[in-house]
Amino acid sequence: MSAWRPRSLGVDPATGKEAFVVTRPGGLLESLADAHALETAAVLVALVGAVLEAGEASDIELAALVRPLHAALDDCVGMMAADRE
Repeated sequence: MSAWRPRSLGVDPATGKEAFVVTRPGGLLESLADAHALETAAVLVALVGAVLEAGEASDIELAALVRPLHAALDDCVGMMAADRE
């Protein structure tokens, strides 16, 4: 990604803390951050799809999904933009 911002590598199960790194294009940490972002997006797609298919979620429950979906979409768009550079 061209913007220098922290990217998540996931949550340490022992401490519950999220690990962040600043990646370099083509580096190992960038690959790990990309893989984590794609895995997160895939899980959110499945979760939101199931919630929408069930059709019983309240507006508050649906609203709770907006921030994580936005973050996942932002990461994926950032990866695509970085690939074009």
